[in-house]
Amino acid sequence: MIEFFDHNLVLQFLDSVFLQGDGGIFGFMGKGRDALGSDDPIVKGLIPTLFGVTLFGILLNFFNSAVRKKMVDQTKLKRIMKETRRWQKERMAAMRAKDTAKTAELNKKSAYMNKMSMEMMQMNMRPMMITFVPLILIFYLVLPQLFAHTVALSPIPLNVIPGDFFHLTCTAEQVADPDNVCTQENALYLWAWYFLSSIAFSGIIMKLTKTSMGAD
Repeated sequence: MIEFFDHNLVLQFLDSVFLQGDGGIFGFMGKGRDALGSDDPIVKGLIPTLFGVTLFGILLNFFNSAVRKKMVDQTKLKRIMKETRRWQKERMAAMRAKDTAKTAELNKKSAYMNKMSMEMMQMNMRPMMITFVPLILIFYLVLPQLFAHTVALSPIPLNVIPGDFFHLTCTAEQVADPDNVCTQENALYLWAWYFLSSIAFSGIIMKLTKTSMGAD
């Protein structure tokens, strides 16, 4: 059930947020800025900015993990994940082997497994209802005041996702535009560096706090 999650929903949400421009569902927080970041940031310099944004990503990951640990029964969650994954693996193996008897037997558990998957999803979503609001407030009100529009440099372009709304790095065309916040090609946006650094440390932090969403 969870494996069929439509990733287009994530991209549509990011499109509605307008990370690199005014408008979107959080546009009222933008205060006229052309993109997340400041023309005259409090934190100046590439190195302090790199570590500053990374630190925010680490701290927010610890906050998310603390909320998960408090609200989610990790033992129950991992038990459900192991059970559903084992059922899915057995079912796929039976289907590949064209073992109709085994497939039919496993299909009888579909309703129960869907119920378990839904419960697992609800357990994972519950902490997000708590962490989402402070994360958005920090992301839209605090970080843009502290840091510049672009905060790091990449040796290569990172715009691997099609479309103009989800650029991780500045393009040559954006640098050539005098009205754009980009001043150097392949510079990483504030939100993009936060996004990448947060992902880089999230798995480590979840392991340390024993709040991993994987079945060990």
